[in-house]
Amino acid sequence: MRILAIDTALEACAAAVLDTAQGIVLARESIAMTRGHAEALMPLIERVMAASGGSFDALDRIAVTVGPGSFTGLRVGIAAARGLALAAGKPAIGLTTLAAFAAPLIAEDDTLPVVTAIDARHEHIYLQVFGPGGRTLVPPRVASLRDAMRAATTSRGARIVGTGATMLAAAWPAAERPPRLVEQRGAPDIDWIAHLGAAAPEDAGPPKPLYLRAPDAQPQDASHIARR
Repeated sequence: MRILAIDTALEACAAAVLDTAQGIVLARESIAMTRGHAEALMPLIERVMAASGGSFDALDRIAVTVGPGSFTGLRVGIAAARGLALAAGKPAIGLTTLAAFAAPLIAEDDTLPVVTAIDARHEHIYLQVFGPGGRTLVPPRVASLRDAMRAATTSRGARIVGTGATMLAAAWPAAERPPRLVEQRGAPDIDWIAHLGAAAPEDAGPPKPLYLRAPDAQPQDASHIARR
């Protein structure tokens, strides 16, 4: 199976092509960025596809991160994945950034819990807690820093990963056993997004954004058009 993985959800614009038959990632590219994904993504995908030595017709599926993350970034990646999948006649698979962050730590040792923490701004965290075997203990949610800390501290010896890892670790109560590992990352590893995409079922339907909360931006009163 050959998978094109795409990620524009957080602080990177990234793509990779995985060939499961050979057990290798044929090509990958990741550029750190917090904005400008729309302009960077398609040229980046073209470079990765060229480096992989295959055409879009050779793909078996396309995997893309669906959030939580940047509202604009999510729309860019999902629109690209759905458009490419439609043009190539291949399925598109949606994967959460929370699971993508956790995947390498679970693969390294699935006996220890993993807390994925993504900075949701305004002292809030996008959170998911995984237990032994990768089982979900706390499902994806947005929580205040205090509530996120309470949910995370129930998992003894937890490893914390994500854009909000250091923020959550800094709020850790002194009376609790400290996290075993704190890994601050701006974006998930694109290779793991590809591997998760290969393992995911195809019957989940087209990828859709996982926002977990409404956008911060609100229309300005001055922009309203008066009704007649």
